[in-house]
Amino acid sequence: MNFFLGCAVWAYKDWVGDLFPAKSRPTDFLQLYSRRFTTVEGNTTFYSVPDAETVARWAAETPPGFEFCLKLPRDITHQGLLAPQIPAALGFLEHMQGLGDRLGPMFVQLPPSYSPAWLDDLTAFLQAWPRETALLALEVRHLDWFKSTHATQLTALLEELGVGRVLLDTRAVYNGPNDPQLNSERRKPKLPLQPTVTAPFSLVRFINHPEREVNEEYWAEWVTHVDQWLRQGTRVYFFMHCPQEARSPGYARAFQHLLEKQGVPVPALPWDSFDQPPAQLSLF
Repeated sequence: MNFFLGCAVWAYKDWVGDLFPAKSRPTDFLQLYSRRFTTVEGNTTFYSVPDAETVARWAAETPPGFEFCLKLPRDITHQGLLAPQIPAALGFLEHMQGLGDRLGPMFVQLPPSYSPAWLDDLTAFLQAWPRETALLALEVRHLDWFKSTHATQLTALLEELGVGRVLLDTRAVYNGPNDPQLNSERRKPKLPLQPTVTAPFSLVRFINHPEREVNEEYWAEWVTHVDQWLRQGTRVYFFMHCPQEARSPGYARAFQHLLEKQGVPVPALPWDSFDQPPAQLSLF
């Protein structure tokens, strides 16, 4: 399977009655989520590293083919230079081996303060990562990384090492109408989108506007990119975020259906295999 679709989290109480059956318990959320989507962006590990028992439970509760794309902890990525954190990063990777084949690409999210001035440090860190153990992707947030010279250097480095480029798309939340729900998302940097593929896989993080119609023109662009990448053999991980988290699963599903409508070679979404409740008949 070369296309994986999911959300930023797997546990959200307002998904009960929609993504999850009515009266679902929080202890069942991961099991239910992983049978409706094929991947999840593991934001939880950015803030706290789970113990070995929890990691084993995550693996046991998810079906074959499901993948966790975990974010490296902020204690590793947000403390200045990366090279001194190599032992901690390798220790985190070893710890997460408890997921077995449920472990997908992991990713580093660098803070806006980490600039191209630290390219040598970044190179040392990426060279130390054992890609035969787990794939790695990188998200940069300093604006200078997107300028021509630095962007070219970064692309060449990632291609040489087989490291993926995390593509963060915040255009909808910045270009759409203002909404109180956007305050948290607009703290994410407003960065240019450079849809570059640097490895055999690509990891996309799409930040939706709460109003669906604002997102649709951007979804259409991503359909074209995903179609092209899949046809050239690139594995794609696509994550849907929304400031109103209750809407994220529905937006992900809508994107899946848009891909299918356009003839993009994606596998069926497991969620669509569940029987849907009958529509209420209108009374005339």
